[in-house]
Amino acid sequence: MFEPLYTAEEMRAAEGRYPGYPDTVPELMARAGAAVAERLALRYPGARRVTVVCGGGANGGDGRIAAELLAAAGREVTVVDAAAGGGLGSPDVIVDALFGTGFSGEPRPEAVTLIEAINAAGAPVVSVDVPSGVDASTGEVAAVAVRAELTVTFHGRKLGLAVAPGRFHAGETVVADIGLEPVETEHRLVTREILRLVPRRGARDTKYSAGSVLVVGGSPGLTGAVCLAAEAAFRADAGYVTVCAPPESLPVLEVWLLEAVKRPLDEVDEAATRAGALALGPGLGRAPEAQALVRRLLTELELPAVVDADGLFALEPVERRAPTVLTPHAGELARLLGEESSWVDAHRLEAVRRTADRFGCVVLLKGADTLIAAPGEGVLVCGFGPPSLATAGSGDVLTGIVAAFLAKGLEPRLAAAAAAVAHGLAAASVPDQAGLVASDVIGALPQVLDVPL
Repeated sequence: MFEPLYTAEEMRAAEGRYPGYPDTVPELMARAGAAVAERLALRYPGARRVTVVCGGGANGGDGRIAAELLAAAGREVTVVDAAAGGGLGSPDVIVDALFGTGFSGEPRPEAVTLIEAINAAGAPVVSVDVPSGVDASTGEVAAVAVRAELTVTFHGRKLGLAVAPGRFHAGETVVADIGLEPVETEHRLVTREILRLVPRRGARDTKYSAGSVLVVGGSPGLTGAVCLAAEAAFRADAGYVTVCAPPESLPVLEVWLLEAVKRPLDEVDEAATRAGALALGPGLGRAPEAQALVRRLLTELELPAVVDADGLFALEPVERRAPTVLTPHAGELARLLGEESSWVDAHRLEAVRRTADRFGCVVLLKGADTLIAAPGEGVLVCGFGPPSLATAGSGDVLTGIVAAFLAKGLEPRLAAAAAAVAHGLAAASVPDQAGLVASDVIGALPQVLDVPL
């Protein structure tokens, strides 16, 4: 259900538990270097010329061991010492062993020059543990970072390899066992096994107990958003869905939504009495009265709620006991924090944790590395979303899935994580990725959720 994601500090703790540490560090380095050489040979069997760029720390030591093994196997190996300088030559493959998990901040100018040379060399790069320039504990890149095609990381996946922008520099990540025992990590990677936690309809269920969702939104011109959210809730196995929208939108909803009950916005309180969860915001609009409605419903309704899209616009923290999930993209989260979206993109881990603390609830930050944060908890990382999800309406679909899982009684942090996994897997299962639209994802949800318990 979860895999560990290690920070630099947690890796030091794992190494510190190794028998005889630190005197046995050479054993660990020998295994690490051997793993790099082995993976390079498997990935690039035809590579004859290999340049290994080594820093002065343990990461460079791992690289030097890999260089010796590659040379012993008959390859032409050039070792570039970062301190001494030197050209990269004309390699078939470059091994990046400049910085390891202990790196943070901005590289020195000479290191920046070397990283830029690696990236410009035109040869595939194998990074040792983490791409140089990436903060292993956050995924942040302060200046430049190596763009690897393959990263061989040791003992466990590093958090910075899973969180953007670091994940975009790592390429394929392979975890090599070097003989360390696992340690508890604060942050974790979500696997598809989490879908086993989603309650299924039982023989005694009614349409209400199977999950009753109330979706609020759908202003004129924006009715598609509320339709997508409602249909996604049904396909995420909710038994009953009600949509409350402005009266002028109801004729459109009557045409597009067959199974959902449609009611005007002024009946939202009555509709909430039969609901198990609230989806607030898809297509709601940003008028002052819409903002006032969001605040009132969050304040007065004791329903688990997911807030997305227009529901997040100008949102301020609200005191409520019921579970709450916010599902912003980077631009929406930036507004919640008073930051620029470019800052959020560069500091995703910090941004999502700050938002969770400010609003006192679960926050799901959408992206290729969807992050789920809750006050006082480690961050959950979901990496199943394909690039095809960058399409209008996909966020409304996610909102409907989260609402369905909340209505089924799933704890909000897990509901958000399970929804992100289902959303990503459904999108990835669509045969035609080019031209994928949000409604394609809805149609694929049942087969993704139909996993053996």
